[in-house]
Amino acid sequence: MWGAESWRVYKRLLGYSARYWPIGLVAMVGMAADGGGLALFTNLLKTMIDGLFVRKDPYLIFWMPIWIIGIFLVRSCGTFVSDYGISYIGRHVVQKMRHDVFAAYLRLPASFFGGESSGQQISRITYTSEQVASAATDALKVSVTDGLTVIYMLMVMLYNSAYLTMSLLIMVPAIAFVATVVSRRYRLISRRIQGTMGSVTGTVEESVGAHREVRIYGGQQHEATRFDAITERTRSLNLKISATNAASSSTVQLIAASAMAALVFLGTRPDVLYQMSPGKFFAVLIAMGTMLPSLKRLATVQANIQRGLSAAEDLFEVIDLPPETDDGKLELARTRGDLRFEDVRMVYPREGFEALRGVDLQCAPGTVTALVGRSGSGKSSLVSLLPRFNELSAGRIVLDGHDYQEYTLASLRRQIAWVGQNVVLFDDTVANNIAYGELAGASEADIIAAAEAANAMEFIERLPKGIHTQIGQSGNTLSGGQRQRLAIARAILKNAPILVLDEATSALDTESERLIQQALQRLMKDRTTLVIAHRLSTVEGAEQIAVMDQGRIIERGTHAELLALGGQYAALHRMQFHDHADQQAGD
Repeated sequence: MWGAESWRVYKRLLGYSARYWPIGLVAMVGMAADGGGLALFTNLLKTMIDGLFVRKDPYLIFWMPIWIIGIFLVRSCGTFVSDYGISYIGRHVVQKMRHDVFAAYLRLPASFFGGESSGQQISRITYTSEQVASAATDALKVSVTDGLTVIYMLMVMLYNSAYLTMSLLIMVPAIAFVATVVSRRYRLISRRIQGTMGSVTGTVEESVGAHREVRIYGGQQHEATRFDAITERTRSLNLKISATNAASSSTVQLIAASAMAALVFLGTRPDVLYQMSPGKFFAVLIAMGTMLPSLKRLATVQANIQRGLSAAEDLFEVIDLPPETDDGKLELARTRGDLRFEDVRMVYPREGFEALRGVDLQCAPGTVTALVGRSGSGKSSLVSLLPRFNELSAGRIVLDGHDYQEYTLASLRRQIAWVGQNVVLFDDTVANNIAYGELAGASEADIIAAAEAANAMEFIERLPKGIHTQIGQSGNTLSGGQRQRLAIARAILKNAPILVLDEATSALDTESERLIQQALQRLMKDRTTLVIAHRLSTVEGAEQIAVMDQGRIIERGTHAELLALGGQYAALHRMQFHDHADQQAGD
């Protein structure tokens, strides 16, 4: 029924529960008390029927109600202890699994996030981990409680009549066969459900994030149709699970009814009928009847286990993925910013696309290097190598005379500040967004000084609580220019010797651009700076400008030198100059 891989996954999964073994032990005692109390009551039926209603024993008439209350008091305590104990373990398992998956997300390389939808990644944390908890705890509770109930009831049957217990020979092999078939089907369907839940999450995330575009371009019907198609598949798969459950339950019920019919047949044989007391026969019959719901649950518990195993495989695959490569041994305290790219090549492994084809570039300490060129020319790919978001395919990058892979990843990244076109802010205060991560220990005075240098205090002072104002998810209470200035303030506070500006002033109004350009000039002072820019007017003062095309540097020089060269840079400059002149004429 289970392969070696399934046992390996389930054993690892139970390891998450094992750390709470004292609570699990108490819960097991509760389960044993619950099943044992039921078995004791079932066995007491023989005494009740024969003693109370046949012999009318006054001793039993007095004590029997007290015994019944006592038995069910023990059962209720056992039920509470086992249910709460299992829930306690289950919630902790979910929390730990989510922690491990999220920790894996934080250490995985950037290529992982580019190769899978964010909806699938979110679904692991929200949906998949809950399925795992069902397998690790809830299914275990059913297995133990109902397994003990079946054993106890079998003991009651054997104690009262080994002859009548033979009727179970019909039931046991048949139910084992049903459980095997059901297990295989659950595993197959559960794997498919994991994928569809990621698609559901991703579709909702896309539609909500792009709500403006959906409305402007009338995409409501398209999004509704796309969402319905995905949820229809999820519904279909879940109904298959339900159908398998229903078929399993009804088949087990039919098998159990056949076993009961055999029991009645055996109990009414002439040589047995006059020797067996009514109490004994009914005790065996009720024991078998009590066994039936437990057997049904044991047959269908495979649903939770198989669903949980499929979920656990998905989670463990992510948890076991190798983290970012970090073989560096040198700790870099503060770089001089002497940076060289030597015959740098990079291929995106998933697409096999060669983004960089032998780039040579030297950036002297404290100078500004601008990267210009058409979209897709390799500018962003080149700067993404600096913090090692992507790995080199060939060549090397030298920083302060050492191959930059010799430095530890953490110390290398401390040397770099990054201000991009797509500003990333968090649902927190202004201060915590500026002093983010390793900057969190910064004083309030330093945060304000950074904000002033970024020309951000002029709008921060107008906020209800100043730098302690919450700015909403992704800073959605702020304008684009305000968000950009907070990103610059964060870079100023970091005070890193290398600075990357990736389209930091695009799509801004004139006033915001003026303020941001002033802030960037302060930020770039005495730093080795790499600037990606489409608008050439923003990089005319750079010490060197590298023109990129199809992953290569095709021109290099100052603004004046490149204009005099009359190549691609000069053509781009003429085109932008005419566009700007036409715009002014139109104004």
